[in-house]
Formats: sequence, C-alpha cells, structure tokens
Amino acid sequence: MEQVKDFQPRVMLVDDEKNIRRTLRMVLSDSVGELSDCGSAEEALRMMRENPADVIVLDIKLPGMDGLELLGKIRKEWPGTEVIMISGHATIQDAINATRLGANDVLEKPLDRDRVLLSVQNCMEKVTLRHQLTQLQSRLDEQYEILGESSVMRQLLDEVGKVAPTNGRVLITGESGTGKELVARAIHRLSKRSEGPFIKVNCAAIPAELIESELFGYDRGAFTGAVGMKKGQFELASGGTLFLDEIGDMSLTAQAKLLRVLQTGELSHVGGERTIEVDVRVLAATNKDLKAAVERGEFREDLYFRLNVIPVHCPPLRERLDDIPVLVARFVDIFCEENGFKKKDMDPEMLTALKAYSWPGNVRELKNVTERMVIMGGDVLTKHDVPEYISGSSRSIDIRRFDGMSLKQVRDEVERAYIRSRLEEFGWNITRTAESLGIERTNLHKKMKQLGVKRDEQT
Repeated sequence: MEQVKDFQPRVMLVDDEKNIRRTLRMVLSDSVGELSDCGSAEEALRMMRENPADVIVLDIKLPGMDGLELLGKIRKEWPGTEVIMISGHATIQDAINATRLGANDVLEKPLDRDRVLLSVQNCMEKVTLRHQLTQLQSRLDEQYEILGESSVMRQLLDEVGKVAPTNGRVLITGESGTGKELVARAIHRLSKRSEGPFIKVNCAAIPAELIESELFGYDRGAFTGAVGMKKGQFELASGGTLFLDEIGDMSLTAQAKLLRVLQTGELSHVGGERTIEVDVRVLAATNKDLKAAVERGEFREDLYFRLNVIPVHCPPLRERLDDIPVLVARFVDIFCEENGFKKKDMDPEMLTALKAYSWPGNVRELKNVTERMVIMGGDVLTKHDVPEYISGSSRSIDIRRFDGMSLKQVRDEVERAYIRSRLEEFGWNITRTAESLGIERTNLHKKMKQLGVKRDEQT
C-alpha cells in the first residue's frame, strides 16, 4: 500500500499569459506536489510525452494550436488525465465543446481563487482514487494468480486461455484446495465480461432451504422474515460471471430452477410471479464425481450436460510437486509482507522435504504450512522449520502394508490415518483441524464421512 500512499498527482498549467501562470502557481503551490507550466499547446504536448501530467489547467485561446484541439489530443493519448479549461473570451459554444471533449470543468477569467483550488483538488482526488483502484486491482490479480510451471499447469493455463474469451459454460473439477476458484476468477478476468461483477456462491455452505432465495432472490412475504424484496445472486451477477462452487451439493429442487435459468435466461423471485431477465455466464465447480451422482439420482443429468459444456480439471498438488518451489516462494513473499518481516530465504533441503510429502490438502494446505514456517522460522527457512508431520511422513509409513491394494485404496488408507492423527492432535476440534489441513470445515466433514473416520475408532 506504500505505492498508493506516496502517489502525488502531477499538475500542468498551460496559458500564454505569464501573469496568469504566476497567479495559478501562487494559488496551487501549497496544494500540489509537482507543478509545471508552459505557454503553448505545442510545448505542452512535448512536456506530456516526456513526463505526462495527471491534471492540466488549460487555456482555450492559445497561439497556434488552441486549447480545444490540444484537449482532443490529450483525450486520445492520455485518457486518464483530467483537464480544466479556462478562458476570458470563450463563447458558450466553446464551453459546450470543451465539455463534450471531456473537460472536467470550465472556468472563466478573471479566475476565482477558491473556485480554481476546489476544481484542481477535485481532479487530483479523482486521479488519486483511480490510481488506488489500479493498485488494488493489481494486488487482487496477484492474490488470485495461478502459479505453476509444470506440464499439467501449462496445459491448464492453455485451456483457461482458450475458454475465457468465449461464452461457453465451464465445469471446473478437482480436489479441495487445488485452486478451482482461481481458475474461475482467471476465466472471468480474461473474458469479455471482465468489467462486470464476479459473484461466488458456495452451494455447500448455504442450507438447502435457503439456496433458492440466495440464488434467485425473494419478494416481500415469500416466507416468515421476508420483510422486503431481495435480489438474488443471479441478478447481482448480471452482466458478469456467477461462480457456483460445490455445485454437487445443490438440492434437486434448486437444480431444477437453475436449469430453467440456464435454458431461458429468466428467473422469478421466491414468492414472486414477475419474470426477470438476466445476462450471466455461469461457471461451476465441484470436488465430487457428478457422473456418479447422476447415476445415483442425486444430480440432474440434463443440468450436468448444461454445465459441463467445457470441462476443466485442476490437478492435485501431488501431481505437480515440481511447482512447490514457485508456490512457496510466492507465499513466503506474501506472508513476509503481511507480517512486516524482511524477505526470507529458502534452504533447498526445506523444499526437498516439502516435495516428499503427498499434500492431501493440496495448495491450500501448502499455503497454511508456509505461513506457519514464515511466522515461526528465522531469516532462512530450513528443513527444521517444516512441521514434523510432513518431514517425518516418509519415514513413518511402511509401504509393505499396502501390498495388493489399488492406488485409490492406498490413497484412502493414507488419508484416513492422516486425518485421524490430525483430529487427535487438535482434540477432535473440526475447525482447527480443517485449518491445519488447509480445507474448509464442510469438506473435512465430507472426508470423514467418506473415509469412515469416527471419534470412537482406535488408531
């Protein structure tokens, strides 16, 4: 955020009268950090190309190229620059033309000191706000950047680049913590809808009885407590992208309504009859096998085919272990900055230890582990900073016990033992265990049910 704080808009004065420029300098000197001036449009263009100003106070009547012509050139070459026009001889039509060309304000001579100061300050605030938004957007882009140089990640990024500019619906699959939301955000950011909203809905986190009102909105009196009308996430996402995370947990009733919206682009509020049109691109994600859910009657087949126009799979971290150094380096930088630490170096043996682990919690678990190492470690992160359950994992497993098992059975057995050990470490506190694993509470509950992990079992 230091870059935002230190930003000082540059102001340029353009007037062929030296006395006017001198007066403006006196008025603005205490409020403006960097102030320059010149007497012609031609000189102003040269100065802009060398060091563009953020705010220009520009006389309409100038020798040679006049102020209106210069204003038109500025709008084309430097659209982010704010321009205030001044004149003692301008006509009403000149003022109208200046406004049409994009002037922020038009001031008449003799200039009123307070009016000039207020107009320039307003323009400076506008430029500063725009700069802050750019900086924040840049930080958001870094936060949601997809990192990785392995072949599977290059393939994933290639698929994202192909599907993003289209209107095709995308079903993003992958285990919990593999970065499905990052893929959805990347598709939105690279799409024609990037200026529109990106709305995320976690279908697993919303109770089944509330998912319809959350997605489609409701009218007053639709149910007890509905004291007013509320727009749903589909309406809020109109013109942009709606990301339905954990779509496999949506109830069959809500699935039917979702199918109708996808087919017609229309919806109705819960308890309402009015038809509302929406323009939304839907991206969905799941860590479930939706084909199997369809066969079990838990997911509508027609909805599955509607959503799965373009499938994109996020590989688990164990299939891209070579990406760990890149991921850890970025996470170290992030957590050092967040905690006010100077940049920490990484010992190669530490990275080797991390690459020897299977990472059931995927990138989310790696990020949590890295945060722990950054906070607890020294100036150089070594293998001694790696949590014992990771660094000792390869020594603690007797591979002979897996003889005759399929790969899936081996994975389930390891995950079952590992999850149980972490639960016992945290006294079966689901929230703390989920945080240590880098997964959400709901996903931990699902894993426990799927693997048959119960508190009364013995290790």
